[in-house]
Amino acid sequence: MTGRILATLVGGVVLAGPAGAQAPLSRIPAHAVPLPPPRPEEAKDPTSKGSGAQDSAAKDPAVKDAAPSETPKDTPGPAPLPPERPADLPSGPAPTPATIVPDDTACLRRLERLGVKAEPVAPLSDGLCGAARPLRVTALPDGVPLAPAATLTCVAAEALGRWSTEVREIAARTLSTVPRTVQIGGSYECRGQNHDPTAKLSEHAYANGIDVTGFTFEGRAPVTVGAAREGTPEAAFEAAIRARACGFFRTVLGPGSDAAHATHLHLDERERPAGHRLCQ
Repeated sequence: MTGRILATLVGGVVLAGPAGAQAPLSRIPAHAVPLPPPRPEEAKDPTSKGSGAQDSAAKDPAVKDAAPSETPKDTPGPAPLPPERPADLPSGPAPTPATIVPDDTACLRRLERLGVKAEPVAPLSDGLCGAARPLRVTALPDGVPLAPAATLTCVAAEALGRWSTEVREIAARTLSTVPRTVQIGGSYECRGQNHDPTAKLSEHAYANGIDVTGFTFEGRAPVTVGAAREGTPEAAFEAAIRARACGFFRTVLGPGSDAAHATHLHLDERERPAGHRLCQ
């Protein structure tokens, strides 16, 4: 009996092995292996902001598709609308073209030295027509009167005065006399070229043109522009004064130019590019 008990104890020691030794893992029951701690339901990244709202949006499709309910503060609002136009605006006078008033001081002194008799008159203004400083010219050098008086700019009056001195010399040479009067067909008149209302404004509309219809003389019959027969002294006189006018005026038209100028010499100071002159 005692022997059996001893044998049992010895066998138990052999099976248990040295003190502190661990049994093989294969023999450890499964329920004895410790489990890792459970993972938190929501792992939060301390470096990210607003992740909770993003997770909530990811879980809720309705939140993901929803448009933002507020406009960002840095987005500018719509521009203010201009005030409404009044139904009826007050109407004022129609605008008039700007006028550059020439300085005629030097020109007036030259007229005086030439012997041209002229006096200033009120400014002319009629729509697009007019002149800022017109003159009423009554006589040319040597006291030759204009019949009737002409309304001209100082520039046109000076050209007429200088030309008239040449006319006097030509008359003395071809007709053996000098002019007593210069017959005027027209000066300032608000109209189109050749009296055509649809045409460009004539230089007459700016007091910058004059029409000469003829001359009277001491001791002989008058000379009417366009009436002299070819080969006569009167025709030679007319041709010579017409050619000489091109040295003083920028435009010279007369008989043969067109039907509108068959009975007079049209003389004006229309400015053209590069100083071009029209002499016909």
